[in-house]
Amino acid sequence: MADGADRGAAAGGRAAAQAPERAMWCDERFDFQAAFLQCLAKHVPNIYSAEMDPLVEKQEEMVQAAILYPLECYLFGEDPDIFLEKLQQSGTSQLCGKVFKGGETTYSCRDCAVDPTCVLCIDCFQNSIHKNHRYKMHSSTGGGFCDCGDTEAWKAGPLCTKHEPGASTSPKENSECQLNEEIMEHSRRVFPSVIKYIVDMLIWEEEKELPVELTISREKVDSYYCVLFNDEHHSYDHVIYSLQRALGCELGEAQLHTTAIDKEGRRAVKAGHYASCQEAKEEIKRHSENVSQRPLHVEVLHADVMAHQKFALRLGSWLNKLMSYSSDFRQIFCQICLKEEAGSEKPCFISKLMLWDARLHKGARKVLHELIFSSFFMEMEYKKLFAVEFVKYYKALQKEYINDDHDRVLSVTALSVQMFTVPTLARHLIEEQNVITTITETLLEVLPEYLDKNDKFNFQGYSQDKLNRVYSVIYDLRYILVSKPTVWTDRLRERFLEGFVSFLRILTCMQGMEEIKRQIGQHIEVDPDWEAAIAIQMQLKNILLMFQEWCACDEELLLRSYRECHKAVMRCSTNGRSREKTVFHLCGHTLESRPYRVSADPVSIHLPLSRTLAGLHVRLSKTGAISRLHEFVSPEEFQVELLVEYPLRCLVLVAQVAAEMWRRNGLSLISQVFYYQDVKCREEMYDKDIIMLQIGASLMDPNQFLLLILQRYELVDAFKKMKPTKDKDLIKQYNVLIEEMLQILIYVVGERYVPGISNVTKEDVIMREIIHLLCIEPMAHSAITKSLPENENNETGLENVIDKVATFKKPGVSGHGVYELKDECLKEFNMFFYHYTKTQHSKAEHTQKKRRKQENRDEALPPPPPPDFSPAFSNVVRILNCDVMMHILRTLLQRAVELETHLWTEAMIQMVLHLLSLGLLEEKQQLQKSPEEEVIFDFYHKATRMGSSALNAVNVLMLLEKLKRVPQLEAQKDTVNWILQMFDMVKRLREKSSLATVGVTSGSEAAKGDETQSTQDKEKAERKRKAEAARLHRQKIMAQMSALQRNFIETHKLLYENTLEAQGKDDAIMEEESTSSAVDYSRIALGPKRGPSVTEKEVLTCILCQEEQEVKLESAAMVLSACVQKSTALTQNRSRILELSGDALDPLFMHPDLPCGTHTGSCGHVMHAACWQKYFEAMQLNFRQRLHVEQIFDLENGEYLCPLCKSLCNTVIPIVPLQAQKINSEDAEAVAQILSLARWLEIVTVRISGYSVKNTKGEKQSLPPFTNKGMGNSNLEFHSILSFGVQSSAKYSSSIREMLILFATTIYRVGLKVAPNEADSRIPMMTWSTCAFTIQCIENLLETEGKPLFGSLQNRQHSGLKALVQFAAAQRSTSPQLLIQKHLIRLLGVLLPNFKGEDTPSLLEVDMFHILVGVVLSFPSLYWEDAVDLQPSSVSSAYNHLYLFHLTTLAHIMQIIISSATESPTAHSSDNSEEAQSAQSFCREVCQYTSGCFSQDIPGWLVWDCVKKGIMPYLRCAALFFHYLLGVSPPEELLQVSEEGQFKALCSYLSLPTNLFLLFHEYRDTVNPLLQRWCADPVVLSCLKGKSIAIRYPRKRNHLIELPEDYSCLLNQASHFRCPRSSDDEQKHPVLCLFCGAMLCSQNTCCQEMVNGEELGACTSHALQCGAGVCMFLKIRECKVVLIEGKTRGCLYPAPYLDEYGETDPGLKRGNPLHLCQERYRKLHLLWQQHCIVEEIARSQETNQIFFGFNWQLL
Repeated sequence: MADGADRGAAAGGRAAAQAPERAMWCDERFDFQAAFLQCLAKHVPNIYSAEMDPLVEKQEEMVQAAILYPLECYLFGEDPDIFLEKLQQSGTSQLCGKVFKGGETTYSCRDCAVDPTCVLCIDCFQNSIHKNHRYKMHSSTGGGFCDCGDTEAWKAGPLCTKHEPGASTSPKENSECQLNEEIMEHSRRVFPSVIKYIVDMLIWEEEKELPVELTISREKVDSYYCVLFNDEHHSYDHVIYSLQRALGCELGEAQLHTTAIDKEGRRAVKAGHYASCQEAKEEIKRHSENVSQRPLHVEVLHADVMAHQKFALRLGSWLNKLMSYSSDFRQIFCQICLKEEAGSEKPCFISKLMLWDARLHKGARKVLHELIFSSFFMEMEYKKLFAVEFVKYYKALQKEYINDDHDRVLSVTALSVQMFTVPTLARHLIEEQNVITTITETLLEVLPEYLDKNDKFNFQGYSQDKLNRVYSVIYDLRYILVSKPTVWTDRLRERFLEGFVSFLRILTCMQGMEEIKRQIGQHIEVDPDWEAAIAIQMQLKNILLMFQEWCACDEELLLRSYRECHKAVMRCSTNGRSREKTVFHLCGHTLESRPYRVSADPVSIHLPLSRTLAGLHVRLSKTGAISRLHEFVSPEEFQVELLVEYPLRCLVLVAQVAAEMWRRNGLSLISQVFYYQDVKCREEMYDKDIIMLQIGASLMDPNQFLLLILQRYELVDAFKKMKPTKDKDLIKQYNVLIEEMLQILIYVVGERYVPGISNVTKEDVIMREIIHLLCIEPMAHSAITKSLPENENNETGLENVIDKVATFKKPGVSGHGVYELKDECLKEFNMFFYHYTKTQHSKAEHTQKKRRKQENRDEALPPPPPPDFSPAFSNVVRILNCDVMMHILRTLLQRAVELETHLWTEAMIQMVLHLLSLGLLEEKQQLQKSPEEEVIFDFYHKATRMGSSALNAVNVLMLLEKLKRVPQLEAQKDTVNWILQMFDMVKRLREKSSLATVGVTSGSEAAKGDETQSTQDKEKAERKRKAEAARLHRQKIMAQMSALQRNFIETHKLLYENTLEAQGKDDAIMEEESTSSAVDYSRIALGPKRGPSVTEKEVLTCILCQEEQEVKLESAAMVLSACVQKSTALTQNRSRILELSGDALDPLFMHPDLPCGTHTGSCGHVMHAACWQKYFEAMQLNFRQRLHVEQIFDLENGEYLCPLCKSLCNTVIPIVPLQAQKINSEDAEAVAQILSLARWLEIVTVRISGYSVKNTKGEKQSLPPFTNKGMGNSNLEFHSILSFGVQSSAKYSSSIREMLILFATTIYRVGLKVAPNEADSRIPMMTWSTCAFTIQCIENLLETEGKPLFGSLQNRQHSGLKALVQFAAAQRSTSPQLLIQKHLIRLLGVLLPNFKGEDTPSLLEVDMFHILVGVVLSFPSLYWEDAVDLQPSSVSSAYNHLYLFHLTTLAHIMQIIISSATESPTAHSSDNSEEAQSAQSFCREVCQYTSGCFSQDIPGWLVWDCVKKGIMPYLRCAALFFHYLLGVSPPEELLQVSEEGQFKALCSYLSLPTNLFLLFHEYRDTVNPLLQRWCADPVVLSCLKGKSIAIRYPRKRNHLIELPEDYSCLLNQASHFRCPRSSDDEQKHPVLCLFCGAMLCSQNTCCQEMVNGEELGACTSHALQCGAGVCMFLKIRECKVVLIEGKTRGCLYPAPYLDEYGETDPGLKRGNPLHLCQERYRKLHLLWQQHCIVEEIARSQETNQIFFGFNWQLL
């Protein structure tokens, strides 16, 4: 309830205040209207006084208190809230009546809707039976309304469960017993005044004055507004510019005004005295006229006028709300609106408003239309009366609309669809209002400027906008005709015929419009406008078909319509009768005809009258009414030659265009010819012309008919004696024309799949279309649909028949499903199918011949036997066996045989053979059906007769025999053989049937069978022979090749042997390795038992210069192309606002939630560093000259496309070879005796404190000892650390060092979003961080995909990771060692509280794997001495790694235990294993150290379970890290997927006991002090007390959000989405973030944010937070996925929703039900987790550079 909420609190006070006023209104004798107007005059100007920046809430409150509340109290006689509440509960209307806003989703049911305009809103649809039917989804353009409850709109299920009448009484009775007489009486007093006030104010034209009754005697104030109105001519920017210049206002203010104008239709932009407003008006007009040709519409209105107009709209919405409560209110309202003043000519209220509609502003129109919807359209009888009014003023309304510039949605004319599509209402309007005639007359009246002197349309220089508006009138005609009447009354017949005759007048203006003449000499200068005529033809296509269908419903009507149409055609055809007739002879036949040449005289492609007549003729034939035709059109009047003339000219024009005779007429003609035959138009153009020729062939003498065709094709000379000519162009022209003519003859005789021409159904026709489409290639459902014509309900009929002829193949992860033709339908293939384009024809022929070849059959493709003509068309076949046809066939065959090469083509002979086949098939079918003496079709006889009496005369049969020997026609040999067999068969049928006994007939069948059998055997033998010959030929070639090869080996013997030897050696080495591995190969990565590194010699090829090089430390650097990007792929907590950049950021410690890491990915392609630098510089040079490419990649930030795979990169990783290190087991054992963890810790502490002392130059630095006795041991001193083995550091070549610095700087720059600075102290931190994060990403990916840890990485991931880890280890050498030591000490501070500094985070606040990578890679810096550059030896590093790893593992176990301490056990298990007991005892210790905060009641098995599960990802990451760092082969178990085996293998590889608690036991003395310090940490204690929450382990793995299976559920969610920032309920563009599930309002100014001084759209700013700039959204209303990266890049990607045919539906254009495809959604998930979104965007932008105009920043 719109207004209920605003009233509550102040109601009592207001009631008291308004009591006298209400009492006055209640007085019966009192004049309500006067009092009402007086009240408005008093209050309205005060309420709406501040129009420049209105306080909307305050205004609303005052309106309620001063006017609406008293008005409602008077109307209802009690408290309005209580009364309306009662009414609300008494039941609602059966009709839903929800009015759609633009962009809202509507649903139509293909099974139950009467026509496609019957739609449901999303709520009704979800609650209806149609949800399980074949429905369609579409986006509303706005302004329609939901048809739920309208029984005429649905064949079944008209009501959803929400609108079904209640079980008790129907809502109608309920609502009536609610409204008593008194209220009805009050309504009859209140409504007229309210309605009159609204109408008067909306159509008020005085700018300065109000009506007398609204003016109070007070002085008139000089207070005016300058008001700017909306129009569709000026753009947003035009208006903003004009306002800024004219008013001198700020940009923000101008934008506010413009948005309000666009939404409401008008806005006060200046307040003040009349003169100043007038001046502003002139200024705005002047500036806007400068920008565009037309000034803006500005008015100066008095403040009071403005206030009353605004309040009139408020009253309108008040009425609108009331209408929804009760049917009685609606009826009273409608009665008042329709009441005409007695004796006055003036229209009623509602008509006044309709007629004024085009002059109202947007806001007023919306209120008015909603009022019509909520009142008239909810009551059927008033809807009828409204429709009558609408039709009464139809012409005026349409003319107003055509001259207006607002969209159709905002015009009252758009309501026509709500009335004209209701079947009963349409009938009523045709019978009583003659609506068809009204609409057609309107059409003629709005198009007079396009008529030329002959009264034909000519759309040269047309206005696209105006024509688009005219189409809406054509649509209305379509709506009226959409459902055919079942019962015909005489009145309906007369009115319809009247409408049809009126419609013929439009067609008459189109018949022969826009005639063209062939250009000779010079090319046409300007292409004429052809689009408008074709567009109108398209608009009329379905209307023409509907008229024909309506006519065919009733025999009488059909015949009368035919007569009218025939008259119209004759009137148009009689113009050119003045010329004398000419005569010409051929084969003893004569033709008299008017001299006309398409190539010289004017010709038009537009002949809707002739084509309508053809359509009616076919329907006469179908219904059998053709037998009565002579009663209506006498044979003398019929003049069939005239009827055929124009369509024939049109077909000849097409042929001449194909023969390139019209080249100089430019593109416009080619486009027209294209559409003439295209699926969008052909039904009412090309197809009907073929039918008209068939009508001619059935009614004319066949020889005359063919002579006429020869004459029109200008081929008469070609078939008389040809004079030899050298003009190649002329010969080519003749040849093409002959081909085109033969093709048309094939169509006239062979194309019978039209109901009425033969006895076929619509289904047969569609089946044949589909078969021929699928003969070209398998096709997707949408592609087939596009190639089939749609009927008036936008249906093609495809689904009903497709399964009979094709099988569906489902799609894979990409692509779409396709239909493949069933084998049994292949016999239906007709090579000369009349809807094939030239390319389709050759493609289909090629496919079918190839298929037959594969099946080892002959390549003949004879026509399938056509269905019989219906009686009216049975004479058409006579043209096959008439003299002229025989002459044509003979002449062409003779030319081929005599090899007059330039006078025939293979295509021509193919057509001749096809015609012969058709003739023989026809004769065979006739002979099989009836006795020989009755068959007068004597094709065989004619074909075997000699051409002339001359000695060298031949017949067709003899020519065919000769044809087999023509080398150029090898491909047609099989067809010729087939025809000769047919001749034979027909001959036998003729001979046998003359014996007239039935027995013999069957014998003839058998003989025929034998005959064909024997010929088939012959053919098989022939084919076998050919295959054998081919095999021998192949063998011979192979022998020659191997001889050559042997020769080559002899000559290059040495080289060949060397290769073999080398191969052998390699194999031997491999064998040795594999055998040795079984013996002394330990697969352990850490500690004294560390296995050997497996290092193979790496020889890589540069993709740029193709040269090979071995990777060595001292060689020039080789690099991998790589991409570094920020990533949030592992975090669960997306609401954490990311510190995306900053100089203050300290990246040393990673939060355990991994909120934002730096990921490095590589495509695995290798280059020389020098080659890469050259390539990059060349790119820079190249793109500086080409501006537009900058958006694909950002050269400033070092981006480029990998030269090989074109993936986006922004840096290169130097490839550092792995340093092979072998451990001497004796040394290792010796060291093992001395170097315990405690000892190691002491040594490290001493070393670190020694450095500290050095660095602080003698300042005292106290580092507390680990064990008291330790420090007393005099042996330990600063250099002790070196005594366990050192070696000199690796020396890198200068180019490798340069690349190390370059890559490290890129990581720092991208990861921290700062300017590059090679000396920054954070560079090493970022190196370790990206190394750790990338490993975590890869581990996560392998786990998600269920792949084993080792051996399943893609090559690019493997080489990228290997290079990254080796780089991270080597990077240390390019930074100052002191800096690395400083970082190391800070990292150790987390593990060893002795080193804890002020900024050291708590144990629970860091990610342990990042710590591990950091300490392992920075630890060698402790070996640094001033004089020499040292690094630990293999043995030293083995122990360093082992102890560092054990320490971090202990710390991580603590993290897991503390974070899971608050978990309650889910299931009880009495596991009493060793691990559980160790866990239990360990927990007791922890409990002790945390002074009881840690509960010791947690069962041991639960703790062990948590630890084992929680530590898994960390162990997997560590295994990957150490494997790539040290090169030690992993155990076999890690090469496969198994839970239990994996844990054991990881422990063994990483030198851990499988019972992890034994670690604490083993290092008890050393670790206990650490444990105590860890447990005493305040953060740990607060977590244990439940005050703060720690991250749980294992971390949850990220997935894209769960999407509903059915797409309509998503649309439902979107329909309930309200933009958080705007109060209006305009529909937005909701998008869904697939990372976190947030729904955002995209591409809208309301949700733009300022980030760092830049304006960003909702999606872009969300992406910065949710995905560190990279994000994935689903545009719900358009069913598209959008990938975006940063502010300037993005691309569209197919949504993971498919229809039942395996196709996506971007933009919901097809509207089929869509369901989630899990595989495709998984592919999107992998795109995210593999960090390939950026790559996908770059690829997409590289291939479609269309999106450059799109501003991704404002998405």
